[in-house]
Amino acid sequence: MPNPNAVVSTVVRLEPRLDRPPEEVLRAEGGLSVELEGERRIGLDPADPRSVGFARILDELSRQRLPVYLEVDPQTSTLTGLFIPHVTRVIAISAIDEGLLSVEIEASHARHVLRRGAPDHDELEQQLRTALDTGEPIVLTEDDAHEIFDIRPYTAAPEELPRPFPKPGFPHRPWFVRWIWWLLHLWYCPWWPWWWWFRCMSGAKAQKVFDAMSATSCNPVTVPPPCIPFLYPDDGCWARAHEMCRLMIIMGHSPRKVWIQGGLHVSTKNNPTCGVTWGWHVAPTLCVRGPKFFKAQTMVIDPSLFTTPVSKATWKGVQGDPNATLTDSDASDYLWGSTDPNYVLTNQKLAFYRLQLQNRSIQQGPPPYANCP
Repeated sequence: MPNPNAVVSTVVRLEPRLDRPPEEVLRAEGGLSVELEGERRIGLDPADPRSVGFARILDELSRQRLPVYLEVDPQTSTLTGLFIPHVTRVIAISAIDEGLLSVEIEASHARHVLRRGAPDHDELEQQLRTALDTGEPIVLTEDDAHEIFDIRPYTAAPEELPRPFPKPGFPHRPWFVRWIWWLLHLWYCPWWPWWWWFRCMSGAKAQKVFDAMSATSCNPVTVPPPCIPFLYPDDGCWARAHEMCRLMIIMGHSPRKVWIQGGLHVSTKNNPTCGVTWGWHVAPTLCVRGPKFFKAQTMVIDPSLFTTPVSKATWKGVQGDPNATLTDSDASDYLWGSTDPNYVLTNQKLAFYRLQLQNRSIQQGPPPYANCP
């Protein structure tokens, strides 16, 4: 059964409102509390050093009208733990081994798991399979290892339901589009080395572009928008890549993207478990001139994995699956053939993963994690 000392609810508001720094409100007479659905109130403990960060996260979740999972001290009715769930649909369930189920959900490229022997395993598995069969959205909560420990039904107005998430795979181009593309390449053939080489940037300039993207990384404790949460590599790569492309285009460059699909696993010091597992990943690319005249190559810009531009082969090589497939696309491709020209969806996802990074940093400490090799 669900944790009796936990509640999942949409945040209505903080009381009083945060019209001054939360540390001042916490120390003031009456303190600070959060009002949830059903007029339930939970206090924030002024003696808990995490409460200032919790207040900021709860305030932002209220603005976004997103649910929160709160653990509560039954004696004092004060907040003791906070998780930010996914509002999502289940799209696949498969057995990794006898002790682990892999759960694929919409709006995520991370691997989410349900471990046999975990509390309420049978009930959680049944809820997942029901959600898979019905297609109904759920509120799914997990830990930093992406092990699922709570599932609730999601009820909301039709306009608040999560949009269907495109499945990995690019739309099939009609035969005549492929022919036109081939003829254009054939037409450029006599002079393509000159045309292509002069369009590409130098390696030094590519490093400057990389550094400009990396400089937008979030402070993990305060996550001031519009920073990019590179220090939360677990999920949200498509939003990070789209925002980077937007910034590169503003700088006058012509980025593209490269997508990878496979059983991907990356070691990282930016997750407390020292690794992340993905079903796919995406990052921007730039054409970079090589040391030899008329030699150029595509370089990947991925500050979540590297500190410098790298070749596609190097980028693929660190992701743990030699059989993974790579697919190039235009910068305008937001998510497997869908677009986000006004960056509305991009900003929503970046805001969500900024909160995930902030919440982890408040409770686990900010990355990088010293326990990781």
